[in-house]
Amino acid sequence: MPRTPDAETTPLKTRREQIYEVAGQLFSERGYHGTSMRDLAARLGIQGGSLYAHIASKEELLVELVERAAHQFDEALFSLSAADLPPEAKLREAMRRHLEVVAQNMDSATVFFHEWKHLSPPAYQRVTAWRDTIDHFYRELIQEGIRSGDFRADLDVKMSAYLVLSAVNWAYTWYRPGGSLTPGQVVDQFGQMLLDGLRSQP
Repeated sequence: MPRTPDAETTPLKTRREQIYEVAGQLFSERGYHGTSMRDLAARLGIQGGSLYAHIASKEELLVELVERAAHQFDEALFSLSAADLPPEAKLREAMRRHLEVVAQNMDSATVFFHEWKHLSPPAYQRVTAWRDTIDHFYRELIQEGIRSGDFRADLDVKMSAYLVLSAVNWAYTWYRPGGSLTPGQVVDQFGQMLLDGLRSQP
């Protein structure tokens, strides 16, 4: 069933925030190109022309949704770089936080991971640069584990980071909040499988 903002249940949301929320839902359900401004106005229950009092274009919505999602991941992950945790615990915590951002923001995560390719060149370049910083973040966590002796010395750091990122990023395609597993339980299972392959054997 389509979700429509309810003024009684969301009294503190501005019209602009409602527009972003519904745009995230529609881009997630139908894709960026499959969603028109008319669709957005109809879901909001307003006239199409009224949208332009709050936003300049459909692309502005996509850029803002993608950048908000990137900021959520930044806030969740980068504070871990200086955390006083053993390398394996730090990597497991990074995976848990990463998956929680996805699980708590399924619409925006779907838009972020699937629709970002429709951005215009400047915004596209910002997202690819951000992806490089996340890739570097996970590579550094694995390097830290190698230096400490917790992870195998013969690991291919680049491929190991790709494997971890694939596991947590692609959760938006199959994870369903309210299902049988919490994000923490999913990470426990991922961690058991992935970290067994990374861990240095005694």
